[in-house]
Amino acid sequence: MGNIQTIGVSTGRRIKNSKLELAKKMRRQMTLAERAFWNGVRNRKMHGLKFRRQQIIDGFIADFYCSELKLIVEIDGGVHEGQKNYDQLRDRIISRNDIQVIRFPNEVVINNFDVVVNRIAEIRNPSPGLPGEGQG
Repeated sequence: MGNIQTIGVSTGRRIKNSKLELAKKMRRQMTLAERAFWNGVRNRKMHGLKFRRQQIIDGFIADFYCSELKLIVEIDGGVHEGQKNYDQLRDRIISRNDIQVIRFPNEVVINNFDVVVNRIAEIRNPSPGLPGEGQG
């Protein structure tokens, strides 16, 4: 079993060395948009939340993961246009762990980071339902 190294942080599953090495490489070679997001969240800069880069969850490498919110943030570039079905399947598999996946296009992260900050704030502090909502 030389190809198994560690236990996944969020799922408790074993991670292959090759997957772990790929995640490390991706941390070193982040895209411009990933770097912009990381600079905006590292050291608990966003709402005091801790984000991890290239976190392996269920065998998939998530761009960013916040365990406090059970939230994956994916930063989607052009490659994702050709793999929408794969991304949807991946998101469904990950959601079985009660983990929410949200996606932002590169352009939004780079040019309108407030949209990202506000969306994560909504997840962190959902607004209460309107009076009478859910009563029937």
